[in-house]
Amino acid sequence: MTGVHGRDWRPRYLQLAEELRVKITSGELAPGTLMPSETELADTSGLSRTSVRNAIRQLREWGLVRAEQGRGTYVRAPRQRVRRRNAERYQWEKDRVLLDEEERLKTGATEHDTGLTVDDLKFHAEYTRVEADADMAAALQVEPGRPLLRRVYWTSSRHENAPLTMSYSYLPYDLVAANPDLLDASKEPWPGGSQHQLYTVGVELDRIEDEVRARPPSPDEAELLDIDPGVSVLTVRKTSFDTTGRVVEVADVVMPGDRTELVYSHKLQRWKT
Repeated sequence: MTGVHGRDWRPRYLQLAEELRVKITSGELAPGTLMPSETELADTSGLSRTSVRNAIRQLREWGLVRAEQGRGTYVRAPRQRVRRRNAERYQWEKDRVLLDEEERLKTGATEHDTGLTVDDLKFHAEYTRVEADADMAAALQVEPGRPLLRRVYWTSSRHENAPLTMSYSYLPYDLVAANPDLLDASKEPWPGGSQHQLYTVGVELDRIEDEVRARPPSPDEAELLDIDPGVSVLTVRKTSFDTTGRVVEVADVVMPGDRTELVYSHKLQRWKT
């Protein structure tokens, strides 16, 4: 440890956390390595135990270390990251709708976001029929109490236990009931995803709107996604409109904030000269 510099404008605990982060990301502290104790770090950095504790907490929030009860704090192996380029992703999904099933089976949206293959992934889906509450009725522009198909999805890498993301999808029940296969969770993962499912009942999407927020995870989300204390989730409320302007799906996607990147690129029209 080279010591923490008092003239740095950052809080001293954050200086220590950054110094340790560099050691972890460079491989000097390899995955699985037991971190020095609070006492050792306090002695080598010249900081108080409280500042050291705050530095370790910061490393946990960055997803770089993991505390194990009674054993200490260990450097975490790099976790699978998700990089969603949503503007490009949605057009890519729409283009795949018209491909034959053999082509659609080769890859899906999660593979697109992670670089993993179909064989690398485990997929989970639950379907239930529910009634629209006030929030979902407003989002889908339907009356409260309207029957909806609620779908809960999560996908995980076969090399990790925690899912990469979770998704709660809602569709008007009478819309998807026109194709009984769309009511059957055992048909998942569906080749071509939701856009192809909607295509089977005569729906073409015109646009998708995303609303992005950050918030603390619920206890269930923190446990399922294996999120450390202090780490927020990113949520995307994805609203899909058909070519008549009707809302045909609302999905809430929940992603761990320490291993997710959202990338948006928008081409701007040029001024007329």
